[in-house]
Amino acid sequence: MKHIRNFCIIAHIDHGKSTLADRLLDFTGSVTDREKQEQLLDSMDLERERGITIKSHAIQMDYEYEGEKYVLNLIDTPGHVDFSYEVSRSIAACEGALLVVDAAQSIQAQTISNLYLALENDLEIIPVLNKVDLPSANPEVVSDDIVDLLGCEYSDIIPASAKTGLGIEEILAAIIKKVPAPSGKVDAPLRALIFDSVYNPFRGVETYFRVINGSIKKNQNIKFVATGKNYSADEVGTLRLKQFPREEI
Repeated sequence: MKHIRNFCIIAHIDHGKSTLADRLLDFTGSVTDREKQEQLLDSMDLERERGITIKSHAIQMDYEYEGEKYVLNLIDTPGHVDFSYEVSRSIAACEGALLVVDAAQSIQAQTISNLYLALENDLEIIPVLNKVDLPSANPEVVSDDIVDLLGCEYSDIIPASAKTGLGIEEILAAIIKKVPAPSGKVDAPLRALIFDSVYNPFRGVETYFRVINGSIKKNQNIKFVATGKNYSADEVGTLRLKQFPREEI
């Protein structure tokens, strides 16, 4: 458990969240050269066409830091105000958040809205100043804004460029050092939080969940507390770039 980190990326629309997620996947070796493309986690055609994230996307990465192997669970959240419910579900499944701010546009309304959601859930906030390579970037002024908003130190802000890969290593180190590990009990009865679901016409409902306590096995009987109904978990697994079946989580 101590080598697991659950975190999300929150920001205003077009501040570089999805591009930053792409660079994190590149740096951790979670994608092959053949699989690489822009907005890797955006699966809808509309998301790619418009360059926006509509749906939250979760993915698991492996990363070795100072000789120890860590499992990083990332949720890339939408930045648009209309999808704040999606963001709130994702935040509830994490212990930390990367707060991404555009060095040219500074802090926008949705950044603050999502930040308050994260603070209400006691998330560890890691401020990232993105797009510092742009000619129009104004890192000193925007850093002042971030310090005023968060009450953090200037040294806590990580200057980055998701486009060039600047600062990605520092971001991963901050996630491992600052985001708390999950505090659940492995030997307790199963408790899990569903933060998203999709309907697959061939397989039925696929739920995305975060295990809080205990473990879940393939073909185990589970009860959904909200509806009081029982189901069998036909398959369990983790979300890599594709679904990765496991016997137990």
